[in-house]
Amino acid sequence: MTSAPDPEPRPPKPALIFDDPLDQQSSDDTDHGWGERPASTGDASADLKRFLDEKPPHHL
Repeated sequence: MTSAPDPEPRPPKPALIFDDPLDQQSSDDTDHGWGERPASTGDASADLKRFLDEKPPHHL
């Protein structure tokens, strides 16, 4: 009678975390970036790039 080879050890399963996700601060829940404008150089192509970057998706 032959014995089966020992199974390979399995990696541990990730632990379940039951914390309240609303207790953690998200990246968009800060004042960083609000009202800050990059320095304008008078370059029309830079203005167009900024306009296209900040345009909402429903305006495509």
